[in-house]
Amino acid sequence: MYHHISTSPGMITVSPAHFAAQMAWLAKSGYRTIGSAQLMAWFAGEPLPEKSVMLTFDDGYLDNWVHAYPVLKAHGLTALCFLVTNWPGEGPPRAHADSGGALPPLLDHHAGEVAIENGAADSVILRWSEIDAMRAAGTFEFHSHTHTHVRWDKVAASAQDKRERLMRDLTESRAVLQARLGEESDHLCWPQGYYDDDYLNAAQQAGFRHLYTCETGPNYPQKDANVVRSISRLEVRDRPASWLASRLWVHTRPMISRAYLRIKR
Repeated sequence: MYHHISTSPGMITVSPAHFAAQMAWLAKSGYRTIGSAQLMAWFAGEPLPEKSVMLTFDDGYLDNWVHAYPVLKAHGLTALCFLVTNWPGEGPPRAHADSGGALPPLLDHHAGEVAIENGAADSVILRWSEIDAMRAAGTFEFHSHTHTHVRWDKVAASAQDKRERLMRDLTESRAVLQARLGEESDHLCWPQGYYDDDYLNAAQQAGFRHLYTCETGPNYPQKDANVVRSISRLEVRDRPASWLASRLWVHTRPMISRAYLRIKR
């Protein structure tokens, strides 16, 4: 799980140098990236080659285009990006690290939050033209991170209001992706990793079946195709490739992973 790949340091940010080193290590070590269809098939019981890994990016930040996209493309790696579908704007693609020209300024996470709140999401978030280019290259696929990124459990006037507004949010997000990308997705990432029974029920009613969390731990195949799956992920830190190598060693060994997580907790 990644968020920012940026020269502006801050929370949930990995530097371009560390990200490039991590991706180079994955490629050199024989890892292959998988997409949503392969993950679904694995959950249904189909095998995956050893050293398969899924890379995910939350929120759809501009720096994913500027710094992550060219590195992934250079190594032949792929990723999923979870979009807040109300945030992307229009306009031509901006420069990225391999395209030449002046790179757009990149805000740190807090400044980006302020910009989005003030109606300036374009300075922080991907444009649809950049999303189209990333898809056309086969490097990124895009899925839902809700339409508004609002925690309805915190702002709704009542439990019923929460459920209704959450349902509208999820339905709108899925509709926007269908309209802009021409395909439906049943993959949803929870904002801030939060969910409860109302969230789970709304997601299932809206047609989502694969629910990405901020929880760390092993995932297991489940052959029931109708089950709603909560997917654990590893939050990647701004650390050298050796850090990622050590965490993959731990969390690809379920017994060791569970013991490690118990100790951490």
